[in-house]
Formats: sequence, structure tokens, C-alpha cells
Amino acid sequence: MTAARRILLTGARGQVGWELRRTLASLGEVVALDSRTLNLADADAVRRTVREMAPAIIVNPAAHTAVDKAESEQDLAHAVNAVAPGVLAEEAARLDALLVHYSTDYVFNGSGDRPWCEDDACDPLNVYGASKLSGERAIAASGCRHLIFRTSWVYGTRGSNFLLTMRRLMRERPELKIVADQIGAPTWCRDLAEATALILSQVSACGFDRWGVYHMSNGGETSWHGFAEAIQALGDTHARLLPIPSSDYPTPAQRPLNSRLNNDRLVQVFGLRLQDWRAALALCVEN
Repeated sequence: MTAARRILLTGARGQVGWELRRTLASLGEVVALDSRTLNLADADAVRRTVREMAPAIIVNPAAHTAVDKAESEQDLAHAVNAVAPGVLAEEAARLDALLVHYSTDYVFNGSGDRPWCEDDACDPLNVYGASKLSGERAIAASGCRHLIFRTSWVYGTRGSNFLLTMRRLMRERPELKIVADQIGAPTWCRDLAEATALILSQVSACGFDRWGVYHMSNGGETSWHGFAEAIQALGDTHARLLPIPSSDYPTPAQRPLNSRLNNDRLVQVFGLRLQDWRAALALCVEN
């Protein structure tokens, strides 16, 4: 890929977008847009922006990620998570550009305890998951060259996420009740961004044709309670962490109990496996 190739990046102020802005810089000219400069809820603005920029690659980590709010903001969630990716895909097809998009473990219903594979049947439990699945399907229907990376439990040192919330609450409260029956892999946003850059280097260097959906999460598994315990172990707080079932912590949006993702396809096609979630967390906290 030559340095002159233009990469359009959405959600540049989000936790994944902020990291992508840095990791993608060596691959081309990154045009980084955030919600102030591109309103993904405005389909016409999205289409107009892509046509003006004429990028070779579109990377779309932006999303309506407020899972509980999405239950009462269905139209907004659908516009940002379903319609906008579809428009980006249509424009990518018109330009013969590559679209990279991020999706979620919430497209699955969370049954069983086997890690979900890319081809497993999707059955989202909430509006957020349904809107993200609609976005995936719109991208596939466009016929554009695309890579959709499904990930889980994303966190980092910026924005709003479980890590930052727990660090704050552990300082403020003597006792916290944490859900212990939802199982998944906490995934560091920097690992996602670095893996994305490595993959883009690969697909631009050869006649790649294995487009589609890939699971991309840190290795291993834990519960939210286990995640909280690991966060506490790397800090200096002494709050008591009580494990509770999801039924004791009702939320507007139902969460899947099994968010495990099988990452074997990522390994087989790209030779990449993200590090174990505990190692990633330790590195993140060092930053």
C-alpha cells in the first residue's frame, strides 16, 4: 500500500477509533472523523462525505454502543448501527474500496457454553445486537470487499468502559455487586487496532479474497466479576466484590450469558491470535 492511499476513519474519538488513528498512520493518509465532523445518523451526510473523500479504505469503528439506551432509542441505534454501515458499504462498492467494520458478540443469544463461530446462527437478545446484525447484513448485501470483526467486552484507558467504571467505583464504595454468570473475553482496544493494521498490511500485499466476518477478541475467558477481580489486583483498592447472577442486576437490555468467541478463523487466515485478556489488561493498566 502506498502512502498516498486514503483511509477514511470514523469514530476517531472513540476508544477503538483513537487507537486506530495511530496504528493506521503507517498505511496511508488517515482522514479521521468523529461525531462532530460526521453524523452517522445522517445517511445523506455519510454518503456525501465518502464521495468527497474517495478513500481506498473505510474503517468504521463508530457505533451507537449504549446498550441500555438503545432499547429506548431504537431509531437512532438503527440509523447508526445498521443504515450507516450499509451506506458506507454501498459507497465502498462504488469506489471499489475496502470496508473494515466492527461488530459484536451481542449478535448471538448467549445460549450454551461453546465459543461462537462466525457461521453460527445469530439471534440477538436486545436492540443493540439486532441493529449491529442488520449492519452486518447490509454490508454483505452490498457486494463490497469487506472485513467485519466481531469482538467482545471492549475496554481501554479512554471513553466509557468497564475498566474505568470499576476503577472509579472501587475507590468510591466499600462493596460492589458484580455479575458473575455472563462469560466472555475482555478485549483491549489497542490489540484490536494493532491487529487491524497488521491485517490491512496483509490484504493489500497479495490477491486476498477471503472477505467476510471474523471473530477478534483477546484470548481466554472470564466473567464480569472475574474481570473486576483482575482489575482490582492490578490496583490499590480494597472494595469487597460480591458475585451475583444477572437476575439480581436487571437492565433495560438483556445480555447474553455466553459471549465466548471462537477466533480460529482469524488464526487460520491471517496467522494472528490476540494475547490472553489478563496479559492485555496488565499492559493497558501500565499505560
